[in-house]
Amino acid sequence: MTTLPAASPEALAVSQALCGRIREAIAQAGGWIPFSHYMELALYAPGMGYYAAGSRKLGADGDFITAPELTPLFGQCLARQLAELLPQTAGAIYEFGAGTGKLAIDLLAELETLGCLPQKYVILDLSPDLIDRQRDNIRAALPHLADRVEWASRLPDAIDGIVIGNELLDAMPCEMVFRDENRQLRQRGVTVRDGAFAYEDRDFADARLAELAAQLVPDIPRYETEISLANRGFIASLSGALKRGAVLMIDYGHAASEYYHPERSMGTLLGHYRHHTVQDPFYLPGLMDLTCHVDFTAVAQSGIDAGLDLIGYASQAQFLLNCGLTELLQQWDANDVKTYLPVAKAAQRLLSPQEMGETFKAIGFGKGVSIDWLGFARGDRCYTL
Repeated sequence: MTTLPAASPEALAVSQALCGRIREAIAQAGGWIPFSHYMELALYAPGMGYYAAGSRKLGADGDFITAPELTPLFGQCLARQLAELLPQTAGAIYEFGAGTGKLAIDLLAELETLGCLPQKYVILDLSPDLIDRQRDNIRAALPHLADRVEWASRLPDAIDGIVIGNELLDAMPCEMVFRDENRQLRQRGVTVRDGAFAYEDRDFADARLAELAAQLVPDIPRYETEISLANRGFIASLSGALKRGAVLMIDYGHAASEYYHPERSMGTLLGHYRHHTVQDPFYLPGLMDLTCHVDFTAVAQSGIDAGLDLIGYASQAQFLLNCGLTELLQQWDANDVKTYLPVAKAAQRLLSPQEMGETFKAIGFGKGVSIDWLGFARGDRCYTL
């Protein structure tokens, strides 16, 4: 068994305080809360949750590495797509969950090169710690463009521009459901048992969740999975705010037929702690990231139902190739092995089916803009949803 890195006394103190907050919430709710409520507190409780406290999350010394942290090629490819769409809007970019600000930096730098800078770049984030890092990193990397960047804590009432989110949907609290040995479907929640957090299954408290579970979950004993009401609600809210423009989301996930496949009986929920995968969602709350894969069929249908045009759905590899990753890589001198090799390895991680290329998908929606997007021009534009 892998031994996980020890947390510092300061970090443990934050986790213990959060555990107290979660126990309080469970007690106030009568001894049980839906898993989505537990996940929301674990990730976003003010001052204690994973994304709300001061621990370092991204990069080599954090818990995981995202595509923008891996290489500027990712942002440069996305910039080519945005440059195609921005002139069709009022020229604003809205990024949800901007991490360290690395994607914003790479996008702005490449858009400047392409002669297509946005009028403003708005970052929407809930983490005070990450907002501080974003502001510092952007000022250091692009001091002459820093005044174009704004921060907001809520969805604007009206959007005329481009909305982007990289690894955003997977971090939204999900519901958990379980079909027991008698094939009865129940909602999975969290209680306190013998002083520790534990799963407890109860009858559905949400009629919409019960309806979706009956539609999606295979009739197989002891089948556990997730359903994201938050993803559905977020896309619907975006559609209501988007007056003209586009939505581009990149994340790891599957179409519903694969997500709820009979053989995927343990669901997709995972923890990420110091570059280790953790199966136990109750391990060091507040110090560990919790994610579940995205049901892209649900995301697509939510957008369509809310009045958006579904532009395309593709693997990350195909989307980046369509946006010119190969051409960008060729700008590096392959004979300069010391410089070229790290860039080529990073590109391989973005594209490889065994790495990020196939597990990650790109999905695009539009309203009042062209349906012909560079990223979905060739290959698996009709990737099955």
